[in-house]
Amino acid sequence: MISTFINKNQLSNDFHKIAEGYFIPLAEEIKAHQLSAKSTYFVGINGSQGSGKSTLSVFLKDYLSETYGTKVVVISLDDFYFSQIERQIVAADVHPLFATRGVPGTHNMRQAKTVMHDLKHHQPTVIPRFNKATDNPHPIPFWTKLPSSVDIVIFEGWCWGVEPQTSKQLKQPVNALEAIEDEQANWRNHVNLQLSLHYRPLYNLMDKWVMLKAPSFEDVYAWRLEQEQKLNVATTHHDKSGIMDEQQIQRFIQHYQRLTEHALKTLPKTCDHVYELNSSRDITAHKLKEAHA
Repeated sequence: MISTFINKNQLSNDFHKIAEGYFIPLAEEIKAHQLSAKSTYFVGINGSQGSGKSTLSVFLKDYLSETYGTKVVVISLDDFYFSQIERQIVAADVHPLFATRGVPGTHNMRQAKTVMHDLKHHQPTVIPRFNKATDNPHPIPFWTKLPSSVDIVIFEGWCWGVEPQTSKQLKQPVNALEAIEDEQANWRNHVNLQLSLHYRPLYNLMDKWVMLKAPSFEDVYAWRLEQEQKLNVATTHHDKSGIMDEQQIQRFIQHYQRLTEHALKTLPKTCDHVYELNSSRDITAHKLKEAHA
């Protein structure tokens, strides 16, 4: 099963060791807890851009479905991004930086809440899909329809699980983007408000938290650039308007820096499983929540 997964996802053979040493034991733990819960089991996965959270999520799904016949659905926070037009409206109403997808306030969290509550209560639902190559949602016919209940929901996102910051933390800009384009801190304060109002309440649905912890924010640029290059190769459609070059990526990730660094400092204390990564995304340590007590 692992070899098939490696080939399908074009991974290196090193993934074999990672899967056997870390991800299969995690999957087995999730399955055991789901059986004892006797209800839909929610797993939240946090990881910075390019950390491998999508690969982990899909592996858990494939392993559990193939090994146990478990009904698993993977949901990405990215799929709830507003369209370009919708973000332009927010940008005009609140702050120009909301034209760029990424931070809290650029997702349709009302839709996310509906989907998760449908899954929690075993109701049919539809999961949107976002096309990063065009920077807009896929047409509705391409969305994922779930007509029946599922056993496990894996919800992954770069800022998923991150708590709001204090007013003191918000005062100091973390990079040039904030210093120059958010001089009055209106953008980051509104981001923080959205996180508090519309993201944090949904964290309570999660039964287990997993983090893929980057060594530092400096590694995120290289990882995110690699993601974009893969997206460019994989996109055969003529419309690649949403694909960015190196300079655009450099600016793009500055939108993510504040909450990514906040996550790296705070989430290891609260997540059930923390997989510490090096610059090559190898797992160098695995820490359990109990170990932090």
